[in-house]
Amino acid sequence: MRKVILFIASSLDSYIARPSGNVDWLFTDQDYGYSEFDAGVDTVVMGRKTYEQVLTFGEYPYKGKKSYVFTRHPSCQSDNNAEFIATDVKNFVDDLRQVDGKNIWLVGGSLLIHDFISKNLVDELILSIHPIVLGEGIPLFSNQLTTTFLKLTGCQTYSSGLVQLSYNFMG
Repeated sequence: MRKVILFIASSLDSYIARPSGNVDWLFTDQDYGYSEFDAGVDTVVMGRKTYEQVLTFGEYPYKGKKSYVFTRHPSCQSDNNAEFIATDVKNFVDDLRQVDGKNIWLVGGSLLIHDFISKNLVDELILSIHPIVLGEGIPLFSNQLTTTFLKLTGCQTYSSGLVQLSYNFMG
């Protein structure tokens, strides 16, 4: 069965973006394991606000991967990049896991991450913590979650000060 992996970066104070959604603070001087991770996924899932932010980056970065955008706005239309999903997250992801393929990348955003974690839909978390304090922004975890246990499976440090932690969710 395919795994759902939350591969995401945050500031040291746990923000995944500035209040505007901008991620101009992310380090781009090294690969930080992205290429290897990206090669292991063929499907990306994200929330509508994250999708709208991704579209401001220029060329769509997930070409060649099946993209699903979860939305609570039924008026949103699928486009050349992504299929919009307005159905129950759990049922959709449970079905998606059964389809042959590589792993599934939960790209973000904060509200969708909460839904996935609260419904036990995330198998792994790879968190790249950037050595910057933003002071405000969009938090990694937007709403209160129940106690969730994780098992550390890896820790990588980089010369830039970035620390990448890998965890398995204990369910």
